[in-house]
Order: sequence, then C-alpha cells, then structure tokens
Amino acid sequence: MVEHLSQGRRPYLLLLALALMFFLPGLVNLPPIDRDESRFAQASRQMLESGDFVRINFQAESRAKKPVGIYWMQAASAGLTQAESAIWAYRLPSVLGALAAVVFTFHFGRRLFGAPAALTGAALLTASLILIAEAHQAKTDAMLLACITAAQGVLGQFYLAQSGGNCRRPGQSAILLFWLAQGIGILIKGPIVPLISLLTLASLWAADRRIRWLTGIRPFSGLLLVAAIVAPWFAAVTSATQGQFIGQAVKSDLLPKLLGAQESHGAPPGYFLLLATATLWPAAMFAFPGLIRAFQTRQAASLRFCLAWILPAWLLFELVPTKLPHYILPTYPPLALLAGLIVTTGDDILKSGWARLFYCLSAAVGLLLAGGAMILPLLYGDGPGWFAGLAACGALIAAIAPAVLAWRQKYQGAVVAAIGGALLCFGCIYQGVLPQLDSLWLSQRVVAHLEPGTPLVAAGFHEPSLVFLGGTATLLTDGKSAAHFLAATPKAVAVVEAEALADFSAEMAALGHPVQQIAQVNGYNYSRGRTARLSLWRE
Repeated sequence: MVEHLSQGRRPYLLLLALALMFFLPGLVNLPPIDRDESRFAQASRQMLESGDFVRINFQAESRAKKPVGIYWMQAASAGLTQAESAIWAYRLPSVLGALAAVVFTFHFGRRLFGAPAALTGAALLTASLILIAEAHQAKTDAMLLACITAAQGVLGQFYLAQSGGNCRRPGQSAILLFWLAQGIGILIKGPIVPLISLLTLASLWAADRRIRWLTGIRPFSGLLLVAAIVAPWFAAVTSATQGQFIGQAVKSDLLPKLLGAQESHGAPPGYFLLLATATLWPAAMFAFPGLIRAFQTRQAASLRFCLAWILPAWLLFELVPTKLPHYILPTYPPLALLAGLIVTTGDDILKSGWARLFYCLSAAVGLLLAGGAMILPLLYGDGPGWFAGLAACGALIAAIAPAVLAWRQKYQGAVVAAIGGALLCFGCIYQGVLPQLDSLWLSQRVVAHLEPGTPLVAAGFHEPSLVFLGGTATLLTDGKSAAHFLAATPKAVAVVEAEALADFSAEMAALGHPVQQIAQVNGYNYSRGRTARLSLWRE
C-alpha cells in the first residue's frame, strides 16, 4: 500500500492534506502565547504600524535577538490578510515553514532511501509533537527547519551522486535552492543553517577523508547570492542603529546562550536525549531504533549522510548550556527518515530489546498526554469536555495500538495507528482543549473587559501578550507610575497585579483621584510559574 501511495503526485498531495490536518486546528482560536511568540508577533506588527522594516522593536525597546527574516514574513502575512491584530496571521509563516519541511523531507528522502521510506518518514515527522507545536507559534523555528531540510537535502544528493548509486548529481535548480536556503536561513536565525551544513561536511570529511564530491556546488556564485540576500539588511540596520544591533545581538543573545543558561533555560548534557521520546512522539518509537541500525550499518552512503547530519549537531546542542526543547528540531527530519526506512524494510532491529524499550517509552508518553488532556481542564479550565475526552482517546490509541502492533511485527499498521491517534489527539488539544484553559490566558481575559482603543497601563503584569492584545501603546510599569498614568489619561484602565496594588492605591490616594475596580482576573501565569491576581481599575 505504501508503494502505491508513494508514486507520482500522490505522496505530495497526501502529505499536504495530512500536514494541514495537523497544523491548522487551533491556529485561529489559540490565544497569543507568552513570551517569545507574542514578542515576535508584536515586533512584526510594529513594522506595519511604523513603516520601518529595518529596525526590530518591541514597543520602544530594540529587539536585537534574531535577524529580520521572520519579521518580514510575519508582517507580509498580516498585511496581505489584513489581519494585523489577529495572532493567526502571524502564525501563517510557521505553518508554511512546517509544510515545506515535510515536503522537503519526502522529496530529498526518496533519493536517499526510496519513496516508500521517505513517505513514511515524512508522515511521521508531520505527526511529531514538536513540529506541530512550532507550526502553531509565530516564531522562527518551523521556517528555519524548512531552510535546513532544503540545504541538507541538496548536500545529500551531492554525497550520494559520488557513491555510484542511483542518485543523480544535483542540477542548477537544486544548487540554487541550496544557496537560497543558506541566505534565507541566515536572515531568519543567523548562522544555524550554515553551521548544520558545515558540521555535516566536516563529519563526512573526517569519516571519508575526501571532499571532492562537493565539486559543482558553485561556492563563489553561491556566496555572492547569500551576500545579496543578507548584506542589504545588515547594512541598513547597522546604519539605522549606529552599529548597535549586531553588538547587542552578540552580547545579549548569542554569548549568553553559549556561556551560560540564558533566562534559566539551562540543563545538563543528555537533556535532549531524555526529552526526545516526547518531542518526537510518536515517531520516536521507530526513529531511535533506526538511528541504532544506521550506526551499525553505516557503510551505506545514505546512512552515513544521515549520521553526519544528526550526530555532530546533536552533540553541539547538548553541549551548549542554554537548552530549549525545540533546539534539537533540525535533527528530526533525518531521524524520521531512518524510522521510515526500518519500518518499510521490516528491519530485524524492530524485534530487538532496544526497539521494544522505545515502544514502551512511546506508550508511556501517550498515556501522559491522555492524562494531561483530562487533568489540565480540571486545573485551569471548567473541567474536561468533549474535546478533552476525544484528545485522551486519540492519545490512548497512539500509545497502545502502535506498541501492540509493533510487538506483533505489524510495523506499517503501527505507523498508521500512531499517526491516526496523534491526529485525533493533537487536533482536539489545539482546537478545543488549550483555548479553553481560561486560567492561563490572562491577557485575553483582561482585554475582554475593555472597549477597543482603551488606553492601558499594567503594573506588575508585564507579559508581551498583553501588549499584542492591548495595543502597542500599552504601558508596562510599576504601581506608582500606573497611578500617574491613570490620573493623567482620560478613559484609561490600569491592570494591577496583587503585589503592586498597595503602591498603586497609595499613590492614587495621594494624587486625590478616586478609582473604581471594574473587574478581577485571577489565574496562573505560566511564564513566571505562579498564580496571578489582576485587578482592573479606572477613574
């Protein structure tokens, strides 16, 4: 059956439909997520508001964290859809990036391992927890993955062409794609795409002691193209900020991540290995047995290339002190392809103790997801409803059925069960469970009490989602300054966190301005890991 589905245009249409079913639910009704997504979306909206597409700002603060690529894409998406105030408009580039990553995984994967294995691997990547999460957030990582998969896919073609296999040497369009992916990737997240490619090349050179197979990639004209993509904005932002942007990016973002655990996101080496069973779920049950088999039989050129893509990048991310779950995402396309390979060939490693261990671990992750789908609405919502029940059923299906089928050596059936269960689980979680966790969406509940255009000041509660939903002019300050703003601004509303309430009330009394409380919003601030009690005041 996989052989039939993997011929002609069918696999592309199948993957497109599958990806949309995974990536679109919840895109519109999931509120802005703190903190990174809301910062990205707000900075992109300010480009549209100001007409300044060179400098990146969050309110009046320079946001020298990432280059401009994703902000341009988000601003273009919001502008074209005329939905500048809607978070879904800023998420569309992430959806497109995730779609492209899936398509590139199949397109180049079929050159490595054949169409059936590539289709299976790409479908498993589509269903993975971390890619679905990134497709639902207005951030860099889904589009970055598309650039990495495109660039690495072309490198893989070059490497296989010299091995005497059936893979043809890349043509001019593929070489152009490689350099475009490098340039766009640099504009999205700095050196990550070139770094992954260089690590892969260095590993292959160390293993083979030859690099002549790369002849024909046109480095001179390619680097000129990369410079043409990247240099104009770098020159413009350097001029506009008197050279401060690059220095701030290195000092405030790059070096802190390399030298320490930035913003408390630290973990010891081995963190990603422990977490991967969850972030690559449900594909992890086959991906890691596939990785073990690839290492055992690494003489094949396609396997050597995947190992050179995965292992040095993984080691680097494990060694960097700052760790976030999505950092390891660039290694997941080749891992998914290795999973597809052993499933479609029925490799004997799937009968091993290693494989059965991962079947059990995958089942445990599914059981945890099922429990989470039922417990989270009890803690942060109005209790579990139909969506929570269906999500839990989907998670149970993806937990138990694939493990049982794989144990019985029905591996392709296990993949179908895993993807089907994950589709039901994630679709219901994003469409109906997460948006109903009202205790978590404090900013949305605050803004629901306001008339459009109401001047807003916040004391103590400084989450970026409040700025995105309340407007760029939202003032984030302390209790005393909030009192002065409220006293001086007609029809303004102050959002005061409990810890700032005493200062706010005392200052309002000292100013001689009576205030009235118009609402109370209590919940849980997940960014700070504690409960929040917000009161809304106006004169």
